[in-house]
Amino acid sequence: MESGFKVDMNDFLPLRDVVFNTLRQAILRGELKPGERLMEIKLANQLGVSRTPIREAIRKLELDGLVLIIPRRGAEVAQITEKSLRDVLEVRRALEALAVRLACERMNPQGILDLKSAEKDFEKVLGNDDITVVAEADVAFHDVIYMATDNQRLIQLLSNFREQMYRYRVEYLKRKESHQKLLEEHQEIICAIESGEVEKATRITCQHIDNQVRTVSGLLRRQE
Repeated sequence: MESGFKVDMNDFLPLRDVVFNTLRQAILRGELKPGERLMEIKLANQLGVSRTPIREAIRKLELDGLVLIIPRRGAEVAQITEKSLRDVLEVRRALEALAVRLACERMNPQGILDLKSAEKDFEKVLGNDDITVVAEADVAFHDVIYMATDNQRLIQLLSNFREQMYRYRVEYLKRKESHQKLLEEHQEIICAIESGEVEKATRITCQHIDNQVRTVSGLLRRQE
């Protein structure tokens, strides 16, 4: 394994969580490539840990859709395919459309302020060379909308689905020309929620996700 990522022992987290976060970031940044085998012994040696937290992290990454466990072969980084992209984003589209409809009805003035603050934070990190920083700011923006639904079941569903969505979000954000469009869509969503325009907010949110599908699908086709 030639990838140069290292575990950050400064994190105030259990070792298994630190290892999980390290491997997750390595996959999302492309330091661990799609299709690359995850050898427990090599990873343990590279990160300076035992095989147990590596094994636990791999299991969790499998649940998040970032790793595949193949019988008699072992674990490998999941491929990014057009089919998996569409499967994930079809579900995200439906959940986010519901979330923004509820947010239009239920978001209070503090929620609007929080949403505007999250949009400003997103704007500040645009162009950052570390795409995961931009992705986290995008996640934070959408999280404000989720919390405003005041629907714990929906929030839990979106939270459980977060990692599978995150990978495609990162792929989309690698195209820096998409950043300004994202910012404009965020601003339009804020205006629609603030004015209680449910149908407009839903339409923009669906368009927001459809743009990601088209862009990432195009990237995947060119890689074939």
